[in-house]
Amino acid sequence: MNQNKLLYWSITVAVAGFLFGFDTIVISGADQPIQELWNTSDLFHGWFIMSMALWGTVLGALFGGIPCDKIGRKRTLFWIGVLYLVSALGSAFAWDPYMFSFFRFIGGVGVGASSVAAPIYIAEIASAKDRGRLVASYQFNIVFGILIAFLSNYFLGQLITEDAWRWMLGIEAIPALVYTILVLGVPNSPRWLMTKRNDEAGARAVLEDVYSKEEVDEAINAIKETQVDTSKGNVFSGKFNKVLLLAFLLAMFNQLSGINFVLYYAPRLLEAAGIGAEDALLQSTSIGVVNLIFTLLGIYLIDRSGRKQLMLIGSIGYIVSLGVVAWAYATGASSILLLSFVLVFIASHAIGQGAVIWVFISEIFPNKVRASGQSWGTGTHWVFAALITAFTPFFIGLVGQNPWPLFAFFCVMMVFQLLWVVFMMPETKGRTLEEIEEMLT
Repeated sequence: MNQNKLLYWSITVAVAGFLFGFDTIVISGADQPIQELWNTSDLFHGWFIMSMALWGTVLGALFGGIPCDKIGRKRTLFWIGVLYLVSALGSAFAWDPYMFSFFRFIGGVGVGASSVAAPIYIAEIASAKDRGRLVASYQFNIVFGILIAFLSNYFLGQLITEDAWRWMLGIEAIPALVYTILVLGVPNSPRWLMTKRNDEAGARAVLEDVYSKEEVDEAINAIKETQVDTSKGNVFSGKFNKVLLLAFLLAMFNQLSGINFVLYYAPRLLEAAGIGAEDALLQSTSIGVVNLIFTLLGIYLIDRSGRKQLMLIGSIGYIVSLGVVAWAYATGASSILLLSFVLVFIASHAIGQGAVIWVFISEIFPNKVRASGQSWGTGTHWVFAALITAFTPFFIGLVGQNPWPLFAFFCVMMVFQLLWVVFMMPETKGRTLEEIEEMLT
């Protein structure tokens, strides 16, 4: 096995996750300056400034499976890079809130499509024993992008006094250009070549680049066996209801944890706890650091302990941390205690949902409908993310800048997630994609 080449392909594709993380979180540094600049209402600001990119992700996620099947995972990933590049430059030079929203929407389409194409691509080239770790490298890049966005926002905010937010958003053009060029060097997915192009020779050539002859023969034969089913490849035919429900619930609970609520509005939430504006922006970087450290731990454990075990750990951590944060806001407890348990919440997410979601959704759907299944799961994720982000400024205003009822709501939702994990979630570690298909359908 040529582990180095496989790792290079996976990391190159996973850089789409870095742009995903950077693009979605960089707006947190521009949140309040933009609202002051264009004097927008809380509802307009939530829907058209803060969450417009997320509505783009909904579109990109729901329809990202179509180009993945039609033109292939590789070409889709290339055009995703182009969308990121256009969005970064357009957002930086936007002259009014409407054009700003348009370019943020374009970037969101790239984010949503990347959450379909990148995990699928990596899952389809990886072996069963390494799939969790390699697909989770996409999540690592997401949180690395989040950390760099927090740091970039802080330093640019210190160095530039006027229109710093334009630099915060525009600097993303550099990694977007680098990624777009690099992704041209990866091959097509072997499973896409066989299932969508009937190109066994092409698939075999890709696999032979990284695996032994025995492993290649085994993989080719397994893919052929799944092609024996002559039914139409419609994910909503009724045959795949079980995996559709699994993907829906995992994606829904991911956002009902409140993770985007915390990441998008970190400076505002910390200010509400009594931390000064400048300190709040700096303290936001601690969220990015903890996210990165515990994501690495999750990547290390996902192929050892398994997906379900990490979800159990994460669910319990969610419940404890969200409960304490809600209590701290409600009682006016010290800001140090509150920040500490916000970080426990971030750690719980990183080792649980953060490490698992893209891996699990990318592996539970059969070869024939993987792209459309991934679109379903990621689309669900982004619809909930957009709704939560859009309504947050309104609800924070409604509760008088004290968000304890929101944290209490998220805590209750995580109790339901814990029950789902215990009683419904299957374990997929160590199984080939074809073995998982047989198990779940």
